Amino acid sequence: MTAALLRDALFSAAWFGLMTCVWLGWAQEGPPEKARPWLGAGSVVGILVAIGGGIQVARFWDTPTALDGQYHWFGVIVAAEVVAAGLGCLVLAKRGLQRYFASWVAIVVALHFVPLGLMLDDWSMIVLGVVQCALVVAVTAWVRRRPLTPSFPIGVAMGSTLLVYAVATAIRVAPEVF
Repeated sequence: MTAALLRDALFSAAWFGLMTCVWLGWAQEGPPEKARPWLGAGSVVGILVAIGGGIQVARFWDTPTALDGQYHWFGVIVAAEVVAAGLGCLVLAKRGLQRYFASWVAIVVALHFVPLGLMLDDWSMIVLGVVQCALVVAVTAWVRRRPLTPSFPIGVAMGSTLLVYAVATAIRVAPEVF
């Protein structure tokens, strides 16, 4: 099941398009040279989805949202995510493990999709979070044995999954919008 309400689906597509650029941008911290054009292309597609989705969110702003009456819980989830990401990075920094900031932040972001998916009645968002968690764990283990900056494969994993979700959501709701 995906977001039952049009406005929620449109917002998810727009926001995930924007967050695609954030993660693919973080991946550009130390990518192999041949990956740079792909990271840029993915960011451009993410921006296009964000702009298109944002315009549609504005058009359908007066339609229902699953967040009605739950905005405070949404705020709690987001605040917990920010605090967890910040505290985890502080602990990593104190241990000299700054190279794993992207891994930690990615796990926190992926896990926050579980309560968010429940709140939005969007099981696909929960699946996204679980898939992202698995990818982050696998990629972090993989990168330990390689001379790569972890932010590159983590950023690619997070950015590409967000982009696929955003594009799939945009395609799914297009008949309702046009």
